[in-house]
Amino acid sequence: MEGLVNSVNGVIWSSALIYLCLGAGLFYSITTRFLQVRLFGEMLSLIFKGRASTDGISSFQALTLSLAGRVGMGNIAGVAAAIGFGGPGAVFWMWVVGFLGASTAYIESTLAQIYKEKDVVTGQYRGGPAYYFERALGQRWYGVAFAVTALIALSIFLPGIQANGVVNAVTQVLGEGSTMSVLGSDVGSMRLGAIAIILVVFGIIIFGGIKRIATFTEVVVPFMAIGYIVLALIIMFSNFSLIPQVFGMIVGDAFTAQAGFGAAIGWGVKRGVYSSEAGQGTAPHAAAAAEVDHPAQQGLVQSFSVYVDTLLVCSATAFMILTMGTYNIQGELPDGQFIVQNVAAGVEINSPAFTQLAMESVYGAFGDTFIAVAVFFFAFTTILANYYIAEVNVAYLTRFISIHANRVGLLLVKVVTMIMIAYGGLNSAGYIWAIGDIGVGLIAWLNIVGILLIFVVARPAIKALKDYETQRKAGVARYTFNPAKFGIKNASYWEERYLNEQKSDKQNSLNKDQ
Repeated sequence: MEGLVNSVNGVIWSSALIYLCLGAGLFYSITTRFLQVRLFGEMLSLIFKGRASTDGISSFQALTLSLAGRVGMGNIAGVAAAIGFGGPGAVFWMWVVGFLGASTAYIESTLAQIYKEKDVVTGQYRGGPAYYFERALGQRWYGVAFAVTALIALSIFLPGIQANGVVNAVTQVLGEGSTMSVLGSDVGSMRLGAIAIILVVFGIIIFGGIKRIATFTEVVVPFMAIGYIVLALIIMFSNFSLIPQVFGMIVGDAFTAQAGFGAAIGWGVKRGVYSSEAGQGTAPHAAAAAEVDHPAQQGLVQSFSVYVDTLLVCSATAFMILTMGTYNIQGELPDGQFIVQNVAAGVEINSPAFTQLAMESVYGAFGDTFIAVAVFFFAFTTILANYYIAEVNVAYLTRFISIHANRVGLLLVKVVTMIMIAYGGLNSAGYIWAIGDIGVGLIAWLNIVGILLIFVVARPAIKALKDYETQRKAGVARYTFNPAKFGIKNASYWEERYLNEQKSDKQNSLNKDQ
């Protein structure tokens, strides 16, 4: 079975997808005139402007919810795997994906805002690739194909990766003979105990709906991300003289890679897409839930989240590992000989082990424990984000059937996700990562191809950006968005909102005259 999974993975993550991700990011960077640079200040100013409503969450909550999906095992174990299989040069290609992907993140998140709708059961905003494929392309079958694929990937394939990382981190800290062990005297008992804790807390939160999920992530994600980056910075500045050497190693190895150029770019792009989620089609679900005055606003906020994930958190992990030299580089199979070996051969590459060793070498037992805690919260919030995405796609698939079907579907996705959390926590990391890569690859293929087709047909996200920048330059007191003005069809939420705003303004004007 594992051989079949690896074979399928190799087909999905062929060079075609790697270059498609990079090509799409470059294409949207050019067509948006590198908004990730031009409008960086605007991104920062918008983060705290949007306010939650009865129908939607705030811009900041949507940002942290999408960061919950972005900042996870990919930042700790994924970066370690990229270095372990692709060498230091893989980090450079992660940076490239992050920089170019910021423009892709704007496009997909703005599309999600433009074509969002109110859920028939909860009355809250729903949106994402399935919705914008149906409305912008007029191809419901494509929306259904994405929704089914995303549902399988997010509720079956991906939760196991995050749960596996949590359990591995806990068992490494609370290993056999550890005086800290509270879950049992053997590794098996500790794994079961960790899984039980995850499932109980997860159940409490998800049964509270999107508001409870968003409230949890807006507190936990910033706190853990800032704490993680601060400890990484302490390590870097305590070894300040090594930073130029590490930076030179990353840039130099990007093109003359020890593990081979193909391995460096392949692992760098794969883990970059996996971590940043730019183009993957997952972050737009959170973007659609935000209450904003103009679709482009949340698109810009989501663009900034890629910087936080890849250029801050991922870089912090990479510099820690490379500065402290706590890594191995494994050559390609079948021989798989180590090209570089700095730590014991038994240390698993597809795990948080390299990062834990780096922290432990400076902070001792505290560092090891902190990484376990960071992995727990990063991975746990990612599981929550993945669940929410699965929930949105269940709502999409059942919205034209019945309210009963919607409720049954939501209950089933909760149960299936919890089963996969338990399954992932009990299986080997390599196998689980391979399954997760299949899920990420499939939805990335569907989403990137789909948004490129939408660009050809209507270019709605580009039109929304131009409209927003025009209003911004004019210094308007309140932003509005009229999709009909730009020939954007089927954006029913914004059409109704614009008409209601016009009616309200007209009525207010009449009242003033009287």
